[in-house]
Amino acid sequence: MPKIKMLIAASLFALGAAGVASAQDDVEHFQIKVGVSSIQPVEKSTISTIGGNVNISNEIVPTVQLEYYFTNNVSVELLCCMARHDVVAENTALGKVNLGKVSHFPPTLTAKYHFTNFGQVEPYVGVGVNYTRFFDNKPPSSGPVTSVSYKSSTGPALQAGLDYRLDKHWSLNLDVRKIWIKSNVDVRAGATDIPAKVDVNPLVITLGTGYRF
Repeated sequence: MPKIKMLIAASLFALGAAGVASAQDDVEHFQIKVGVSSIQPVEKSTISTIGGNVNISNEIVPTVQLEYYFTNNVSVELLCCMARHDVVAENTALGKVNLGKVSHFPPTLTAKYHFTNFGQVEPYVGVGVNYTRFFDNKPPSSGPVTSVSYKSSTGPALQAGLDYRLDKHWSLNLDVRKIWIKSNVDVRAGATDIPAKVDVNPLVITLGTGYRF
């Protein structure tokens, strides 16, 4: 939990600093977006003992983005969501092995630059950090695997997208993020311990609507 507390503290510090620095201007500082995100893992894995590779399911989940504008061009944004994935190990010495399900909470904080000279269309790019905490990992009800444990991850994130401004407050949003998530995984099959390293590294594509105030 210390890493996620640091992420939240950094967000609050940025918001506080922005409020002091820009209290005299006429920028509408806050924006909230709600939408749906397609989470598409791009897996890379190493499994000891039995070999093979890990396959993690794509998922579509609801998401919320909270954004604070320092100026009309510079902002910070926090993406929040939760997702639950099916996980299998393929091409192992035991064939296809069901690793059950796992949930994760991956808040991602990015600093963004907005290009505001295209009328209603406002493209942006961003760079930041992700913290992912895995939880509620349940092994399959049958098969050799009796438990699976995932370590939390901290890694970089890149972002690009655009807001289409409908009016002063409302907008439509398309957002694409690449997030680097790596986890050390401990798989147990009876008394046998099978360590693994898994890079999830998802592409997250979001469609949503925003309200700025």
